[in-house]
Amino acid sequence: MANTKPLLLADQVTNMKHIPLNFIRPLNDRPNLQNLQSSNDNNESIPIIDLQGLDEDNDASNRSQIIHNIGQACQDYGFFQIVNHGVPEDVVGKMMKVGKAFFDLPESERMKNYSDDPSKTTRLSTSFNVKTEKVANWRDFLRLHCHPLEDYIQEWPTNPPSFREDVGEYSKHMRKLSLKLLEAISESLGLEKDYMEKALGKHGQHMAINYYPPCPEPDLTYGLPAHADPNAITILLQNHVPGLQVLKDGHWVTVKHVPNTFIVNIGDQIQVISNDKYKSVLHRALVNCEKERMSIPTFYCPSPEALVGPAPQLIDQHNDPPKYTNFTYAEYYHKFWNRGLSKETCVDLFKV
Repeated sequence: MANTKPLLLADQVTNMKHIPLNFIRPLNDRPNLQNLQSSNDNNESIPIIDLQGLDEDNDASNRSQIIHNIGQACQDYGFFQIVNHGVPEDVVGKMMKVGKAFFDLPESERMKNYSDDPSKTTRLSTSFNVKTEKVANWRDFLRLHCHPLEDYIQEWPTNPPSFREDVGEYSKHMRKLSLKLLEAISESLGLEKDYMEKALGKHGQHMAINYYPPCPEPDLTYGLPAHADPNAITILLQNHVPGLQVLKDGHWVTVKHVPNTFIVNIGDQIQVISNDKYKSVLHRALVNCEKERMSIPTFYCPSPEALVGPAPQLIDQHNDPPKYTNFTYAEYYHKFWNRGLSKETCVDLFKV
């Protein structure tokens, strides 16, 4: 039987002068790379929040100010960067290094992990959903489920040799950081500290190692087109090559690379729980013709059976009625995956 696996981008781009037709976006949906340059020049970016003191709860700490800043960023941008986040630099460095080493492996070795079945909890693939999409995205990715770690780590690649150890250690730090941020977001909404944690059920945690090779015609395609994240929060690690853009007040803001930071954005589930007080905003990934870009998002999400809806404490039937029906996360993710990345966010399907 013929091999129907699509070629990974990383194995096609050498000496490529023009991108294949299936990557070319319609004229009205292409990146404006001049806009990328101008937004780089005007110093506009998302807020940077220092988390130093968030773990302390005493009169001398600035914990309440940090929580206020997080709430303001969730309300105004849906995105923020964090410094003094507590994840050791060597853990971050090993994660980025082993991710790059995986994509540097021979094709035959990488393809041992290939699957276009989204139900597989460890899989290498390309674009977004190769079975349903009409236009492909300039991205290869390795997707991993990470929690509970002991349930999934034995599925992960064994090459590079340190992959499981390095990624496992990074995943543990990401879980700890995710829980800390969820507590702060809960408090910023005036909810109990553990509200979000309880609302997400048993929790899920996934990771993608995204590889965006150099692209000969970056003005015709995207690494990922505009979309909002379906989960609760995303914590993104990226290399020194910029490419992430966030939609703010109708225009695209480029997120600059700041060493030793993570980029955090709230997803659709927190928009629903907050009853629209916080926004899950559109963002996209650009590519360039000179450098490979890597980004490693950790997606923190409800367990499939978790029932999600607006927090009762944030509802006032007269002034602020519930804006969403209740749904399970499994129901939500099924709709998100099957409709593909879209500028019309999936939350609209669940509005009252």
